Amino acid sequence: MTEASLGAAVELRQLEGDGEARACAAIMAASEPWLAMGRDVDASLAVIRNPDREVWVAVADGLVVGFVVLAMRGGFSGYIQSIAVREGWRSRRVGHALLSRVEARVFETTPNIFLCVSAFNTRAQGFYTAHGYRHVGTLPDYVLAGHDELIMRKSIGPLAGYQRATPSR
Repeated sequence: MTEASLGAAVELRQLEGDGEARACAAIMAASEPWLAMGRDVDASLAVIRNPDREVWVAVADGLVVGFVVLAMRGGFSGYIQSIAVREGWRSRRVGHALLSRVEARVFETTPNIFLCVSAFNTRAQGFYTAHGYRHVGTLPDYVLAGHDELIMRKSIGPLAGYQRATPSR
């Protein structure tokens, strides 16, 4: 899949190989809120390599420019664990394209998408709100003492009676 509106050909697909995993980890470790959380490249790489997660990447000319880590198993199937865009590629619709792609993936199987965003990360909150996410709960002191995590949800309906969509993979 390519996103022509990005100005450069950007391919959106699942992660391929250790080099891409390391590129995602480097992006994560150099970005907020992970800087504030003290998550280094090794800890970030552990998140990216979690076999229970799907990792979707945006790649331009062989360079990973953004990624999403998605949980599709468990009680909150459709949980976006992490999303980040490489410095220099922000505000170029990469995040929008990645979010749209994983939303299509989630809505194939469940009508709800969840994520947590740090209360101090107001830019991310605005991004999610602009994409239809609503604040549905707060987790005080969940990741960092003195800082709340906001639970956000985007929904196309309740779980009861949801009919699985045609896969778009």
